[in-house]
Amino acid sequence: MSTRSAGPDQAVASLSAGARRWLGRHAAYLDSPAAHTELPVTPRVKALLQLAMVRRYWEKYAPADPALAEVTQVVEHVWQRPDFRELLAVDERHVRQFELIYAALAPAGPESEAPRAMLARLAAGSHLTPGRKPPFVHLEARFYADLAGVPHRFAPYEELYEASPLPRAATLPVADLDGCQVAHTLFYLSDFGLRELPLPAEEQERALRVVERLTDHYVALGDWDVAAKLLLAQHCLGADPLRTRSGAAALRMLCAAQALDGSIPGRTAAERIPADATPEHYFRKSYKVTLVVALVTLVITGGRTDDPALTAATAVRETL
Repeated sequence: MSTRSAGPDQAVASLSAGARRWLGRHAAYLDSPAAHTELPVTPRVKALLQLAMVRRYWEKYAPADPALAEVTQVVEHVWQRPDFRELLAVDERHVRQFELIYAALAPAGPESEAPRAMLARLAAGSHLTPGRKPPFVHLEARFYADLAGVPHRFAPYEELYEASPLPRAATLPVADLDGCQVAHTLFYLSDFGLRELPLPAEEQERALRVVERLTDHYVALGDWDVAAKLLLAQHCLGADPLRTRSGAAALRMLCAAQALDGSIPGRTAAERIPADATPEHYFRKSYKVTLVVALVTLVITGGRTDDPALTAATAVRETL
């Protein structure tokens, strides 16, 4: 038996278990002396912020997962370090965005003044007020401001959705749409599936048709990263992505792409990283999409890590 012949529930359980296991084993690298030497500052900061984001949903859906403890240890340690807060400001283009995300994702635990001080500084400035930035940037900032509980002056989610490409996407060729931005628009509107979308049912159905076309498009491109995000976008729109035609195709592609160690080795099939790549290169090219797959599968399965299928599927993966 192989995961390719397993049903969708068993296949997604194996995919999820492998991705989360790999993250648990490798998350500590981001805060290691080797990473400080080998990784550029801004990509490492982004990677740690992304890890904290996934940890938030991991804790909600699978709090007893042993791999989560490894990830949480890294995030809690990094968030307490003054030198990491200094790294948030290294890239002047993203400093306010990074500070907002850092404050919004601060883990529960010992009280720290740093996130509150950052939020007070952001609220006193212009980052939490509408400006000439694109609507998607406003949507992202509103999402993290709401997550942090800080006052802001951004438009309601419904208005930000109307200003996005999605309401007009039905008449556009899929090649003209940014699948990543479409997916993230739905993530921010729904808190990655935790809340109902603020959209009428007919608009959700129309948007789902767009997302399904996009999913087919990115599967055809062999784009593992965006196809995975579109699985979660389908879920946010009320569909079961394991049972839509396009979602099932994306799941099969991701299962076939997954390496024996649980990682997804690259963003696309054309960029697949060879197994004999250096550990640093393999990590850099595999980390983000493996993290995306872990997040997506946790949410769309509701964190059902205690399902008997998970144990069986994981055993299959490890004996392949």
